[in-house]
Amino acid sequence: MIAYIDGKLAHKDPTYVIIDVNGIGYQIKISLSTYSSLPAGERCKLHTYLNIKEDAHTLYGFTTVAEKEAFLHLISISGVGPNTGLMILSSLSVEEVQQAIVREDVRTIQNVKGIGAKTAQRIILELKDKLKKEVMLSDGVVPAASHNTNRAEALSALVTLGFAKNVAEKTLDNIIKREGGSLSVEELIKFALKSS
Repeated sequence: MIAYIDGKLAHKDPTYVIIDVNGIGYQIKISLSTYSSLPAGERCKLHTYLNIKEDAHTLYGFTTVAEKEAFLHLISISGVGPNTGLMILSSLSVEEVQQAIVREDVRTIQNVKGIGAKTAQRIILELKDKLKKEVMLSDGVVPAASHNTNRAEALSALVTLGFAKNVAEKTLDNIIKREGGSLSVEELIKFALKSS
């Protein structure tokens, strides 16, 4: 609903910020990595996620799209709420979370305050395949975050065009292996449409 908020950083705390946008102050919960990357009193832009519950509407903010995507992956797991997701991203960097999941490193995730063995195992079990496709650490094809974004945008477009999601994912992965990871969204879509 609210994709990002861009304004003057009015207040900065390790757990939340207030961003002034034309005289309206938005209170946004943040991770420690977002906190450390924000300069006080200056203009800033946070990619946001709005969590709506019966008793509260809470905004969560991230300086990078990668951190927001990692947060959305984490909260998709049963038993991992937004505050737990934020706790994980405050304790570990996005890369550390991704690598722990891909390498099935339960201990690293379990070291986060409030995460038990069962929750850590569930996070790994449910996100391992999804992140292997996105990160492709084993191939070494995808170090660039822009590629992940391009792949995600192309996948979304192909699904909208009527492709089955699993077919579109396979097609895009094959194109990236064959052509390299530097293709634009448009190029990925064109190659996918030609190969179908």
